Amino acid sequence: MSSATKEKAERLPVLDKVKPAEWHEPPLVSKNRSLGWITDKICRIVEDKTPTWWWWCFIVALGIASFVGVGLFYLVSTGVGTWGLANPVNWGWAITNFVFWIGIGHAGTLISAVLCLLKQKWRTSINRASEAMTIFAVMCAGIFPLFHVGRVWFGWWLLPLPNSNAIWPQYRSPLEWDVFAVSTYATVSVLFWYMGMIPDLGVLRDRAKEAWRKYFYGILAMGWRNATNHWRNYEMAYLILAGLSTPLVLSVHTIVSFDFAVANLPGWHTTIFPPYFVAGAIFSGFGMVLTLLLPLRAVFNLQDLINQKHVDNMCKITLATGSMVGYAYSMEFFIAWYGANEFEGFAFINRAFGNYWWAYWIMISCNVICPQLFWFRKVRENLPLVWIISIFVNVGMWFERFVIANTTLSRDFIPSSWGYYSPTVVDIFTFFGTFGFFSVLFLLFIRFLPLMPMSEVKAVTPQADPHGGHH
Repeated sequence: MSSATKEKAERLPVLDKVKPAEWHEPPLVSKNRSLGWITDKICRIVEDKTPTWWWWCFIVALGIASFVGVGLFYLVSTGVGTWGLANPVNWGWAITNFVFWIGIGHAGTLISAVLCLLKQKWRTSINRASEAMTIFAVMCAGIFPLFHVGRVWFGWWLLPLPNSNAIWPQYRSPLEWDVFAVSTYATVSVLFWYMGMIPDLGVLRDRAKEAWRKYFYGILAMGWRNATNHWRNYEMAYLILAGLSTPLVLSVHTIVSFDFAVANLPGWHTTIFPPYFVAGAIFSGFGMVLTLLLPLRAVFNLQDLINQKHVDNMCKITLATGSMVGYAYSMEFFIAWYGANEFEGFAFINRAFGNYWWAYWIMISCNVICPQLFWFRKVRENLPLVWIISIFVNVGMWFERFVIANTTLSRDFIPSSWGYYSPTVVDIFTFFGTFGFFSVLFLLFIRFLPLMPMSEVKAVTPQADPHGGHH
């Protein structure tokens, strides 16, 4: 026997000493929880008495949400100029907040549709909350372009409604593209979200003890009886909606990026915007998913259903998309240099070292530097630190949209037209009010609807695998 063969033979027994369990990935439901435990755990979030902390959070969120109503009433009664919009900055916080909220909603569609088609089982514990987040974020986003048109009562002219004068919308306008993209995205997201809840709504109906709960969940369950043909139709419809939603992950934020890219302005008119915006949207969306789910995990003791594997995967996707965003930042400077266009070069130098330098470096710190900490396992396992980084991600992505919009517009073609944009009190109150509006909707969701898809969570447990054996 040669020395190489002998050495190989001596190493073989080492493999025999490794336990079979060590070759398997960590379970998606910890502690080998039973199917009944999963049902009871998720249902009790809805069925138990409303906790005191929920009421306090709801009252505070409702108070903050009232800022939106007050701000928009004042805006409509006074004029769009109350938003601090003026030449040359004609968009200001309105377009910044619109793109920010649309981006927040992208993670829900990615987790629900794309990861569903790719058969990524780890999505099951987080997809329901992500889908709800998508819908509420789109509702917040829709406020800004609608009221930015000024005479909001003419907003219905944006829809292709037949009329006697044959006046149709201007389909070459990016505003019109946004109307179709956002309305399609919202419609498909609501259908996907509701379709996935129907089996769980049937469970809540059957478990309900109060009459109002039986009627409420009975209507929403649409006659679900857990029959074989019900499951067959449900799975087919869910798969079709996943297929319809998948292109939206790319198309919606691509169309939003066209708001900028089709304008012949230095710093905007570039082909890198569509993929750059899509990566940034997924990046900010996963940041918000972590921001929302980590506190819920602690409050409702969901550590067995949202375990370290889920947090790890979300952190890794945040790291990957954050690296893509950082690459896009560097490519923008490279293109400006390589293109030898003095106006393009000035636009990017002005971003980094001009009047808004502070916003640019906040963006770089939060979007490029902070996510790199997720390379380290110890950071990913430190949940308070992960939560703080996720907040930085959302802050950085808002500043990214602010930098793109305002640094370009504040430096017009003629230096005599240059200006410095500052938000007004109405701007600030309206924007922060949308966080209250979002929180009100999300709190109502976790109080009255199932936070996780029970059937999908059960499907990834060892008990659901007929070939799983003892392990």
